This record gives sequence, structure tokens and C-alpha cells, in this order.
Amino acid sequence: MSDILKASIEEFTLAVDNDRSRMMDVVNAVQAKYGCVSSEAMDLIAEAMDVKRVEVESVISFYGFLSNEQKGKVVIRLCNDVVDKMLGYDEVAAAFKFELGIDFGETTPDGNISLETTACMGMCDQAPAALVNDVVVTELSTDKVRRIIAELRRSLDPERLVTKLGDGNNEHDLVHAMVHNNIRSAGPVVLAGLGAGKALKKALAMTPQEVIRSLKASRLRGRGGAGFPTGMKWEFTRAALSLGSDKYVICNADEGEPGTFKDRVILTEYPDILIEGMTIAGYAIGAAHGVLYLRGEYAYLRAFLEQELAKRRELGLLGRDVAGKTGFDFDIRVQMGAGAYICGEETALISSCEGLRGDPKNRPPFPAQKGMLGRPTSVNNVETFCSVARILERGSGWFNQLGSKGSPGTKLLSISGDCNRPGVYEMEFGTPLREVLKLAGGLNAQAVQVGGPSGELVGPEQFDRAICYDDLATGGAIVVFGADRDLLEVVAEYLEFFVEESCGYCTPCRVGNLLLKQRIDHIRAGRGEKADVAYLQELGESIRFTSRCGLGQTSPNPVLSSLRNFPALYEEVLKEETRGFHRRFDLASAVSKAEEIVGRKSSHSEEAGAV
Repeated sequence: MSDILKASIEEFTLAVDNDRSRMMDVVNAVQAKYGCVSSEAMDLIAEAMDVKRVEVESVISFYGFLSNEQKGKVVIRLCNDVVDKMLGYDEVAAAFKFELGIDFGETTPDGNISLETTACMGMCDQAPAALVNDVVVTELSTDKVRRIIAELRRSLDPERLVTKLGDGNNEHDLVHAMVHNNIRSAGPVVLAGLGAGKALKKALAMTPQEVIRSLKASRLRGRGGAGFPTGMKWEFTRAALSLGSDKYVICNADEGEPGTFKDRVILTEYPDILIEGMTIAGYAIGAAHGVLYLRGEYAYLRAFLEQELAKRRELGLLGRDVAGKTGFDFDIRVQMGAGAYICGEETALISSCEGLRGDPKNRPPFPAQKGMLGRPTSVNNVETFCSVARILERGSGWFNQLGSKGSPGTKLLSISGDCNRPGVYEMEFGTPLREVLKLAGGLNAQAVQVGGPSGELVGPEQFDRAICYDDLATGGAIVVFGADRDLLEVVAEYLEFFVEESCGYCTPCRVGNLLLKQRIDHIRAGRGEKADVAYLQELGESIRFTSRCGLGQTSPNPVLSSLRNFPALYEEVLKEETRGFHRRFDLASAVSKAEEIVGRKSSHSEEAGAV
């Protein structure tokens, strides 16, 4: 095994020229081939790439899809997102455990199949869903689980699970997925299609400075949620001094916000407009290198995207002297993630692209001054690059006519949950939430989570608010909750997600979110006190203002927005202290250790519970 493993690792490291910054490619390859990155493999990788072993081990320990312990030949990762839990997760999870005879986190005795959970995998419009190795299975039921396990026991081939293909390019030989695009409303910017090279050639007829001025005139803002002006970001990056002449363009396709899946559709059906936008960015900021960071959950799209990049090279739209523009050299590579929500934060994403743990970096310096490998870098998301290409094709004046005064253009919305028509909707900015709900068939909602867990939970009295940067800002996720949903349970689930996904670097996020979750759990268990409202508010605000990166700064939002917009949720369960006792004090729990020592069970345990 040692000789075989060593030969494989030599092959994987040589494929990336032993470049330490390509560590993710190497460890992903080892994980895929051997089911883990063993201690021996770590030693061999460290030796081949001339790094310390601890650097390799730190990467393995960080990402959810990597492991130093042997996994089965087939790994089933069942999505445990809020929407999946709304649509049948519990029954599906029980069926998997029963059919396999194991619990989550375990592997069958024959070593063939491992069962795990994973966070939102970008399939909320067809939940419950799971990843079986890199194969996506959707709309799961207990009957489907039985058929899945029977097939895997026979063949150990996840590809055989795809018995019915989805629409569009999901039928492509290199995709071959049962995923459905669920495009419900195609607007004029992103989902309108674009001929290869059409916008790029217009851009190349301009100077880089003119391209940036056109973007600034369009008032395009980043579509990831923060809304920073794209033209300004590119201007900063172009003006920044570089070590040598290297600059980077990075596309953030790590679509990890629970409830978001619109980038999945763009990557599947409209890769040309995305690649065109990235190439225009390379020209505008003076970069030769582009990186498309693809989340591990979308690995099934990688071969297809690689082919699309190859086609553009053949057409002269990538590579040397792009589109005949002498001296403009630009190419793009795909960088795979490995299951880490934090990598959606731009500096954490850069760390991952450098072959490191996905830890956020301190700012300043900002990526525009010092990003990938210390070079000036512009990081934009999928939808932003698509908008760039359309602006260069149609003009900034045309773009400004769309949307609202402060938010020109359109926004892709991923709508899921308690609605009749989940899917992707391209809407003009300024559209009222109520109209969005009408289109999606979610009119009986008691609440809507706008912008995913890091966004805002709003109620019916706020449904006339507009989707735009100046009102209801969103990176794209819209989750609808019907009248029978327990909203405090939703808050608790989202907090659990943030607890799991925190990188653990800073105390406010690492500890604070856990304390929020514990207090919400106390309240839900009937042990809350009125003082808890002030505690939650104060702690939530503290986490927001003292956390290091965007994850911690937005992680208290499920609590803070529910306190603000749904005060009755807390009023219903919080009571005055009774007879001087604190409701949060659990007598049964407090005496359980003493009872264990003396070997008896008191009446308190049986009857008193929480006092």
C-alpha cells in the first residue's frame, strides 16, 4: 500500500507542479481515491510539497469533506438544512439508518457505506436531498431510500442512482444529474443568454479605464449581499501595486448560504456569461489569472465547466492574446472547495485558494491591495460577473433603467420552503416581497427569511417592503414559513448551523453563538425568563460588533431579527419567575449526579423537572 500510495501522491503533486498553493487539489484527490487522507498520506504530501506536516493536517481537519479516518467506498451525506427538515428529513434519516443498520457518523461493518449529514447543499427547491459521493439525489422519500440502499449494496456505484435526468444541461453527458433547474422567471440580465465573446469584444474595444468607468456609471453593486460597488472594487484593484505583474480575479461560487441555489442554475445553464464577465474583469484590472472557486457540493458540475473553459480556449477567448487583443493574456482554472461555509467569506475563500485552512484574514489590507498570494485580487460572486457581461453588452444606461433608484438591475432569488413553486426567479430590484410570494405561491406565510440565516426574518406586516439594498437586502435566499411552523425552532436550527460552521478563530463567534443557542433552547423548553430577552439582545449585538469576519457579524441575526419582528414569539413562552425560583434551574438535572452516586432515583426526577 505504501508504494501505491506514494506513487499516487507523486502523481497528484506533479499535476500541480508541487505548488504548495494547490494543496486543496492534492488532498481532494487523495480523499476521493482512498476514502481518507491518512497519517501516512499526510507525511508523503508534506514531503512532496516541501511543507510541514502540520500544514497538511490543519487543512484536513478544517474541511467537512476531508477526513484522516477511513470512510466507506460510498459516502452518503444527507442534507439537514431547515428546508429539508420541513419537507421530510426526519423520516428519510430514519430510513437511511434502518436500511444501513448504522447511525450517522458510522460506516457499515463491511466498510462499504458511510452515513453522514451535511449543511445546505444548494438543493432546497427539491428537498430532501443528499450527496452520494459526488452524485446528487433529490426529492427523497422512505421508498427512494430503500431503492438507493438496495442499488448501492448491489453495485457500489452512485451513478446508477440517476435513473431520470433533470432538465437543460443536467442531461449533458458530463453532468448527468437528476437535478432540476426550476427556472420560474427569467429576467433580462442574467438568465437571458449571451453569445460567446459578444460582451468581451465590446470591452476590448475600450481601454481598461473606460470599462471600469462604464461599470461605475451602471452603479452595479456586488450581488453577494454586501452590495459593494463593483466598479469601485475593480478601480482599487487596478490601481494597487503588485509584486511583479500578477493580479487575480476570483469568482466566489461557494454558494453556501442556506436556502440559496441560484448560482447552481447559472453554472449549469449560463456558464458563458459568467466566464465572459470574469474575462472582462481580468482585462479591466490587469490580471492574467482567474480562479473559479466551486463549492464541493457542486463537484458534479466540474467536468462540464472544465469543458466550457476548454471550448473558450479553442475559440481564442481565453489564453494568450485573448480575442486577438495583443498583450492581454488571461486564463481561468477551477478550484474545488471541500465543505466549509466560511469559505463564502472572501478572505477565507482566498485562504482556501492558497491551499490553506479557510480562515478569514485580518482587514486591512483588503484583497484589492493584498489578496491571493499577496497580490491585488478582485473577488466577485457568480451573479455579479454575469451582470458585468450584460452591462458591457447593452450599456450602463440600459442597466440603470432596470430596478429601483438605489438598486439598479435585477436580482436572482432562490425561493423555497412552504410555497407551491420553489425555484429561481430573476426579479427587478424594488419588487415588493408580497409580489415575490404571490409568484412563488407562498401567500399563506407567517414569516419569510430574506437573505438566509444571516439575513432578516420578517412577518406579514412587512411583506410590502421591497427587495433592494436600501430595504430588504439579500444575497438571494428567500425561505417561506407557513402558519404551522415553529419559528423559535427555526431560530434554533439556524444558530446550530452557525455554531457548526464557525471557524473558531475569535471568541465572540465561537462562544457567543453557542450561548445564544443554549438560551434559545432554554426558552423553547419552557425554562425561559423575561430577563432572557435583554440577555439575547445584548449578547447578539456584542457578537455582531466584535466578531472578526462576516460570519460572526451576521450570525446573531436569526435571534436579533426575531426579537425585533416577532416579539410575541418570546412573550408566549417567557413567564415571570415563580415563588422566587428561577425557571431556568432544572432540579432533575442538578440532583442527577448525586442520585447516580447513591444509586437511587428521586421523585424530583420523575415529577419535578424544571422548577
